[in-house]
Amino acid sequence: MSNKILRGTVLLTGAAFLSKFLGMIYVIPFNELVGAQGGALYYYAYNPYTILISISTVGVPLAVSKIVSKYNSLGYYDTGLRIFRTSLLLMIITGFLAFIFLYFGSGWLASKFIYSDTHGNQVEDVEQVMKMVSFALLIIPAMSVARGFFQGNQTMEPTALSQVVEQIVRIAFVLISAFIIIKIYNGSVVLAVSFATFAAFIGALASCIILWFYWGKKRQQLRSAVEPSTKTLNISTKELIFELFSYAGPFILVGIAIPLYQTVDSFTFNRAMVVSGYEKIAELSLATINLYGHKLISIPVTIATGLSLTIVPALTESFTKQNRQKLMIEINQALQIVLLLVIPAVVGLSALAYEAYGSLYGMENLDLTGSLLAWYSPVALLFALFTVTAAILQGINEQRFALVSLTAGFLTKVLLNSALIHIFAGKGSIFATGLAVGVAVALNFWKINRAILFSYKQTLKRTIFMVIFSLVMWGVIEITKIIFGLFLPFDESRFAATVMLLIGISVGASVYLFLAYKSTLIDFVFGDTNILKRFRRKKRATR
Repeated sequence: MSNKILRGTVLLTGAAFLSKFLGMIYVIPFNELVGAQGGALYYYAYNPYTILISISTVGVPLAVSKIVSKYNSLGYYDTGLRIFRTSLLLMIITGFLAFIFLYFGSGWLASKFIYSDTHGNQVEDVEQVMKMVSFALLIIPAMSVARGFFQGNQTMEPTALSQVVEQIVRIAFVLISAFIIIKIYNGSVVLAVSFATFAAFIGALASCIILWFYWGKKRQQLRSAVEPSTKTLNISTKELIFELFSYAGPFILVGIAIPLYQTVDSFTFNRAMVVSGYEKIAELSLATINLYGHKLISIPVTIATGLSLTIVPALTESFTKQNRQKLMIEINQALQIVLLLVIPAVVGLSALAYEAYGSLYGMENLDLTGSLLAWYSPVALLFALFTVTAAILQGINEQRFALVSLTAGFLTKVLLNSALIHIFAGKGSIFATGLAVGVAVALNFWKINRAILFSYKQTLKRTIFMVIFSLVMWGVIEITKIIFGLFLPFDESRFAATVMLLIGISVGASVYLFLAYKSTLIDFVFGDTNILKRFRRKKRATR
């Protein structure tokens, strides 16, 4: 697989991880500037924006990646260029339509999100912020097609670098504008959050510059691949568009999975909390779960996101060429890489939830916020598995089933969300999300098995070891917290919480990696990669 998939995974996962890490870090000073109310306002605007971005961008670029990979593997390089040009035009149109909908529909959406004006944000505030973020929809859809085209040609560097640059520029604009408005001009939180959401437009411009630079470098290389090819495919533009959307639909469903569950919260969370008597903690709980806490649990999910972007072209190639043995190896490795890395990540985050939230966002209301993060952390594993299993379905041409699994999950969330919030307050939303994603993941696993008679026996055996090692790691972390708690007041001091967090991460990661390495679990999952071979030779030489 291996080297190509692993290299692509490292690039895209590294870029996605860095982007998510920066996204987590910047909300620390952003939270200090705008607080929980500003965080909730930011979430209200970003949730519908994220869904529209997913509909108008996530589907087509990943579909472009798959189709370009498919036709390249068959030698029809000119068809890949045709699909790129066609999808670029479509994205310009859909991006403009999405902008019109969000800009002029912001008032109606805001009135549905805000149930009570007595605590927190007003309808007019949410409407203003939504209008500011809508401008990014004019650029990002067309920009993201180029990323999909590069990925389809199994060139991951442009996507990776443009993601990082986009995030850096966006974050810089967010923090600088918020600081100037709040600290220098003593402006309102609403104005600061408005400029913070407009930063999505500025970051997209920076990303376009990077992609244009790479296009200039790669254009001649792509042309040289097309011109010598004598193979041409007699397929109309209409047929290409139909194929594009037949692939794009399921990709869209994967892209909007998390925002879709969060949208249920946007419409029902405040109402359920107010009716149940939790009005005073409604926006704090909402911001903790869907903005600040979600930033933290998104870090392990990026592993699955990067891997899924990489495996789709590779699985498509193996499936198209009917190389069953290679296909089985690739699917097993994809699942096991995610489980190997994400299981300890979510266990560790749950064990250090209070320390993580306290050190990053402050000690205020930590009994509530830390508890919500601890319960939310395991859901990250389900998000990661949904992302990867959906990518596998796309690779084996069963992408339409993603509609079935996501619909089942969405209905589960809709049916249970308000009822569980009435019983468990904010945790009820987390429980509903976990059950919903769990249903979708189970259905995806079932379909993969039925479609290609895939056996999970090898993955299950190795997952048992991963769980055991993660539980040992969790026990060591808890013992470490007890020992340091004797002289380090990490439940009272933000600095002490930061120290405890760093110690816990170091100890936990060391224990898990030691067990995984000594048991050769890492070797079995990643295979005989050059890095592992060199490392083991070096260890033998030092003995």
